[in-house]
Amino acid sequence: MFSGAFQPLHLLLILIVVLIIFGPGKLPDVGKALGKTISEFKRSTQADIDEPEETKAEDQATKA
Repeated sequence: MFSGAFQPLHLLLILIVVLIIFGPGKLPDVGKALGKTISEFKRSTQADIDEPEETKAEDQATKA
């Protein structure tokens, strides 16, 4: 039924290990930091996708 790298038992085991390492008090802080990291990564990759077109236009304007 479940195939792939992360099966439900694997995810449960990862969650237990993270809970043991960070403890229940720090878990919300870790989640918040992870969310900010993912958000920043998405923003930077989107900027990298948009940037080459703007850079090409600026390069052509400076050459002319």
